[in-house]
Amino acid sequence: MVQNMFRTGFLVRASHTLLTWVITLMLFLHNTDLRKCEERGELLLPLLFFLLVVLSVLLYFSVSLMDPGFILTDTAKGVHGSDEEMEVIIPQSSTPRLRRCGYCLLQQPMRAKHCQTCKHCVRRFDHHCPWIENCVGERNHRWFIVYLVVQLLALLWALHAALSGISSSDTWELWFKMNGFLLAALGVVGVFSAVVLLLLGCHLYLVSINCTTWEFMSRHRISYLKNCENEENPFDRGVLCNLWDFFCICRTVMWEQVYQKSTSNPIPADSG
Repeated sequence: MVQNMFRTGFLVRASHTLLTWVITLMLFLHNTDLRKCEERGELLLPLLFFLLVVLSVLLYFSVSLMDPGFILTDTAKGVHGSDEEMEVIIPQSSTPRLRRCGYCLLQQPMRAKHCQTCKHCVRRFDHHCPWIENCVGERNHRWFIVYLVVQLLALLWALHAALSGISSSDTWELWFKMNGFLLAALGVVGVFSAVVLLLLGCHLYLVSINCTTWEFMSRHRISYLKNCENEENPFDRGVLCNLWDFFCICRTVMWEQVYQKSTSNPIPADSG
């Protein structure tokens, strides 16, 4: 049962939620700006902060429990896999072929990868995030970035509120006793703020060039990228088009389309 709890991410999600609400409660109980606004009857800012925290928790669970783009079915049968994922894409071909995963034996579209933790292939695989205990892929990547934005806003506001509650004292010993909990909250919130800011910056950069974390980190091992000249990205359409394709939810994007630098015409991957 304990192993199943770890496998399903229950402890990770429960710990994240508990830590979020403990820190939020500390900020409302100590003499912070939020507490002072409450005492003066000015409830707008405390209510907005509370709603921002609620939104961040809801987005966390949405991204954590969302299907990232698992590949569960295969139209082709009877092909045997190997012990490793098979990257049988012809590097020089303008119409890359589908390859077959050596773990789940399903056909992989381009940019898909098998996740050893989730035990599934994921479309437009970015990475497996231990924070949300789920893969980040085609279906939840944009919501992952939205979550990071909301989480960063909540963390920066919490950082400001915690700093506002630090009070002075005659001695260092008394000062630590008075501000111990707020100092602990400052440390946790500060670390998380730095991590989220770094993650958000990296993901926005990769989105702007239409590249995934996996492709960026493992380019030399991915057959459809390692032979590209001058580290060219065959999926890059330019910053504005890349951002529009990524954040626009009103249409379906073919992430496997390959674009030549000399033309604006896409070269679709072979559907098999």
